[in-house]
Amino acid sequence: MALVTVKPTRIDTAIANEIARNANPGLEHATQAMTWGADEHVLLALAAAGWLYTCLRHPQRRPVADHVLMVSLVTAIVPHLLKSVFDQTRPDRLTVSGHRHGIPYSGRPHDAFPSGHAMHMGALASAAGLLPPASRRVARSLAVALSLTRVALLAHWISDVVAGFTLGIVVERLFRPLTLAKSPQQRTEASRVRP
Repeated sequence: MALVTVKPTRIDTAIANEIARNANPGLEHATQAMTWGADEHVLLALAAAGWLYTCLRHPQRRPVADHVLMVSLVTAIVPHLLKSVFDQTRPDRLTVSGHRHGIPYSGRPHDAFPSGHAMHMGALASAAGLLPPASRRVARSLAVALSLTRVALLAHWISDVVAGFTLGIVVERLFRPLTLAKSPQQRTEASRVRP
């Protein structure tokens, strides 16, 4: 039993009820496939592969790869810690009509708060600030879309997703000075270039 029980808001309940009424198996299957793009196991594998590729092919970009890998690891751990503190029933456990319309069961019944998928996506959307503007917009749009799949599947309330996404941004911003800090050698070289 967790220390704190989180209740859904009226907006959470209204959105979940609307989704349950309008769900259909085709949409739910497509959404279920899409949500894998925000899964911690997939993201950790991609971050590790990207880190290895960067180390081998683009060592000058290693600080960014280190940052993405570190943030991916932290956002894989933090949701599990928070879910041991907070109890919240997933919306898919509170609907009967939704299951008749294709809503699947997701995860543990009382692990709704916060959304781990959304936390990963919030961190990556924040880290996208390191990309050029066009790539940044695509990455952030994709992060929001993948986060919202958790609401469409009734795996999370909208407030869980907003909280998770926000926490992901906070984690990324907290780690940025640590993982992207310039080494003493880089600071020395940068000071030589200045007139």
